[in-house]
Amino acid sequence: MVQTEGSERRARRFRSVAEKRRIVELTLEPGASVASVARAHGVNSNQVFAWRSAFRSGELADPAAPATALLPVTVSAPCAAAVASGHVDAKQLPAPGGSIHVEFPGRATISVESGADATLLRTILESLRK
Repeated sequence: MVQTEGSERRARRFRSVAEKRRIVELTLEPGASVASVARAHGVNSNQVFAWRSAFRSGELADPAAPATALLPVTVSAPCAAAVASGHVDAKQLPAPGGSIHVEFPGRATISVESGADATLLRTILESLRK
């Protein structure tokens, strides 16, 4: 193989799941740049973006970490705390005893009415997590 000046070929480097996860976590810190983190670790930024996608989908999960995870939440109606602080008019509050709607995009939508069986709800949510 002939190499011209300035053209270096780097050998592929195997990175463990833990190392990929650590690099991705560095990119998630406030003010972090994916390009600069990738450059600092000798990785192409496109590869780091692919790892970030895998991280979000759970493919880079730490097997030693607890099985619980935080999920994004959207509040669709004002709460009592907002009324107490004066941010919302009390007339806009829903009637007590309402319901909760949980949506797993592309997978399922669950509506929980007041008085639902907590054990059954836990079983349903656990089955969706898998």
